[in-house]
Parts: sequence; C-alpha cells; structure tokens
Amino acid sequence: MSDVHDGAQKDPIDHVVLLLMENHSFDQMLGCLDAVHAGLDGVRNAASKSNDDGKGHTFFVRETRERQMQLDPNHGHRAVLDQIAGGNSGFVRSFTHDYPNSSQAERQDIMGYYPLGYLPALHTLGSQFTVCDRWFAPMPGPTWPNRYFALTGTSKGEIDMPSGLDALNPAWYSSQDQDTIFDRLNAARKTWKIYFYDFPASLLLKNQRRAENLANYHKFDTFFGDAAGPADAFPQFVLIEPKYFGEAQNDDHPPHNIMKAQKLIADTYNALRSNQALWERTLLVILYDEHGGFYDHVVPPSNAVAPDEHTDRFSFAQLGARVPAVLVSPWCDAGVCHAQFDHCSVLRYLCDKWQLPPLGNRTRAAASIGLAVRCTGEARTDTPAFIRVTNQSLIAQHVELEKKSSNGNQHGLHHFADYLHAELDRLASEVVEAAADFARAETAWVRFKSALGSALMSVGQWLSRDFYQAKDQRDARTGQAFTRLSQSVDGAAGTPQKDAAAPTRRG
Repeated sequence: MSDVHDGAQKDPIDHVVLLLMENHSFDQMLGCLDAVHAGLDGVRNAASKSNDDGKGHTFFVRETRERQMQLDPNHGHRAVLDQIAGGNSGFVRSFTHDYPNSSQAERQDIMGYYPLGYLPALHTLGSQFTVCDRWFAPMPGPTWPNRYFALTGTSKGEIDMPSGLDALNPAWYSSQDQDTIFDRLNAARKTWKIYFYDFPASLLLKNQRRAENLANYHKFDTFFGDAAGPADAFPQFVLIEPKYFGEAQNDDHPPHNIMKAQKLIADTYNALRSNQALWERTLLVILYDEHGGFYDHVVPPSNAVAPDEHTDRFSFAQLGARVPAVLVSPWCDAGVCHAQFDHCSVLRYLCDKWQLPPLGNRTRAAASIGLAVRCTGEARTDTPAFIRVTNQSLIAQHVELEKKSSNGNQHGLHHFADYLHAELDRLASEVVEAAADFARAETAWVRFKSALGSALMSVGQWLSRDFYQAKDQRDARTGQAFTRLSQSVDGAAGTPQKDAAAPTRRG
C-alpha cells in the first residue's frame, strides 16, 4: 500500500477496539475538557457563539444537566446542511422548525454542554487520554451513511435513511455491497469479532451476511470473558455495537438516559483495563457516528475527498459536524490531537498497521489516528484502574419515554429485519421445493432434513409472535432476524440456494 504511515506498523498496538456510539456533538459531550487540556477547542471558544430560533429568541452555549432529551433533533442530510449553514448558525432554527411547540428550555438544550465530571466515563477518559478535537462525521447526515463510512470508507452515494413507506423499498437493505474492513481483515488472516446486544446494524452491509462473517458475531456478554482471557486469543479488531432497542438502550440516542451509555463505555474500558497483558497492547477508540442535531461551534471543513464515483446526489466534499472521539490506550498520552480526522481515519490506521489494501479514496487520503499513538517509551502505568457509574444515575427520570420512544434508526432496523425475515422465508420455501431432488440421495436427504428443520423451527418461532400488538414484541422480532439468519446459514450448509438479484434504489 502506498503512502503508509510507518508509525502504525511500529507502534505496540496489537488489538483495536472500536466502540461506535450515537448522536451527540463534541461541544455537548467533551467541550468542557478545555478546562483540563490547554488548547482544546471547547466551550470557552464557543461562549460568544449563538443561534436564534427564528421567533425572536437567541440562545448561547450554556451548561445542561438534562439526561433525557425528550425531543429527538433532526439529523437528516437536509437538516444537517441547514444546521451548519452560516457558520453553524442553524441548529436551533432547525429544531424549532421540526418542533414548533417546543419550549425555550428545550431549544436551549440544543446549545447545551455537560459540565466537567458530569459524564463519569467520557470525562474521566477524556481527561486521562487523547481527545481528538477535529474529528468530524464523514458526511452531513444521519446514522446509517456515517456508519457505512466507518466500516467501509464509503456509503456508495447514500446520504440518508429510510423513512415512512420508503422503508419498504428492499434496495435500502441490499445496495451496500462494497468491500468492508472485515473483508480486508479476512483476506489478511487477521482475527475480528463484532459484539452486539440485540440487533447488529452492521448487517446492513451485504457482505456481513456471508457465513464466514456471521460466525464472528457474538452477544456482548461474551466480551467480558474474551477480554479476561489470554491476550493472544483476543481478536485483533473488535467492533462493539450498543443496544438499539428497549428500556436498556445504551447507544446514547435520545430520549434514553445518557448514563446508560456511560455505563457501556465504562464497562468496556474496565474489562480491557483489568487484563494487564491485553491492556498494554490495545487501543480503544470511543467514537460517535454523528452529532444528532446538537450544536457544535466548529464549522466543518468542505475539503474532503470523495470516496468513489458515487457523487450524483452529493459531492461528499462537505464533512459533517464535529463528534466526540477519545483514543484510550497506555500508549496515548493525556492531551489533545488537533489533526483533522473522520471515521475513515480508523480505517487508514488499520490498513497501515496490517498492510491492507485501502478502502476507497477517502481512506487513502485520511490522516491516520496513529498520529496520536506513541511508538517509543514505556506503556503508561498511571491510567485509571476502574470507572464506576452509579446505579442511581441509571434510573431514568422519564421511564415512559424509554418504553415508548421510536427513532429513525430503530424504524429502519425494524424494516431491515422484516426484509431478512422475508428473504429467509423465501429460502425456506425453496428448500421445500427442492425436497424431491434431494430425497434421491441419502446423504443429500440428511442435509435437506437439517436445513428444513432449522428453517421451519425459525419460521414457527416467528409466526408465534404478533409483533404488531406491542412495541416490545416488534423489538423482539427484529432481534430474532439475526438468529434466523445465523441458523439458516448453518442449517443450509451444502444446500443449493438461489441468489435474488439486488434491486437498485433510485435517488
């Protein structure tokens, strides 16, 4: 690979863990750390900045302690462009447009930041390790395209997410067929795992539904045992996907209690930190996929490199808003890295470290996060031994919001799960149709019975639940989609299957 950053190959890091959270801005979550790190571009530099609501009220950056933002700010592509227009002057106006009956206090929360120490995990780690204060979302828009960039270096021209009846278009769930970082790791014989809670959004990447990749998905509770085991047995790359559904949702998406996300961050750090042999060779990247509609005062650059030829709908020169990012390792010093990063900077680091072919033009041009990892000296011994998030802080003030809330990411993932169920039903039907051919050979008959039994068992479990009657049943069915997908791959080993042509989504 050309233009390799030699530091990535020479640094002591053998394991990279990416914890990818949701929907908060840098100023909101980490801006207060300018009181800790000299030179950090935080809330003091934002003090003179303001947004108006278009109704005669002006709002400045102010401290907030709101744990549950009851109204979810718009972070669709068009809305984000409006928010960052005029030197980032449109955040409150965008919110007011979507919520005309919102209170002035709710509009003020768009400009709010959490005071130092209020977020027990992020503020501890941000104080003790390296904060990246020029990390921007790869494009101005919502969760899905920004997560595609984080794992593949492109969104193949996609700038938004499904909504309304458009979510029924199957092209949303089959068009992201580009190579991923996991494909590159497979080819290089590097180990990786994805730990998830309920339903992994990374399955939106079509290649992740291959049998060899599904085998690397594991429930998050197995992460602790893996992290406590031999360091050499721990995967070289790990993606942690938070919980997207239910009262225990910890992805940090409003309106859920932000302290549940703090616990996930703390649990991840504590597990790695508790295994000294693993800790001394690990880099934990804590990153938010996009800003979620919350204010940040730094105007995002418009000098980004387009990832590929898919620029009909958007040039991809404009980056999204600044997002929280902390690099955590005994090889990362307490301080600030001012290099311009986006999510492709993680991919650049991995490609440099393990000599992987680059994932598109954006990744090739990106600055590597290896700039902030020391290659010399000794591993730090002054890092926090444990981070605690109190049980009291995990109690939601508005429990009913956590029970009833639904956001665009959840809506899209539900329909994606429906798509997977429909595809699995089609495959199960094809297995039945193939029975006559398979019955002629005893060995083939055994394979058929295995595949059919697995498929019918899954179909029966699904049909026994009427997810339309309640939200929790809807969430459960979405979680079952992964189980069915895994079972169908295992059960259909050696069974011929037809591959339906992927439809194309129109812009």
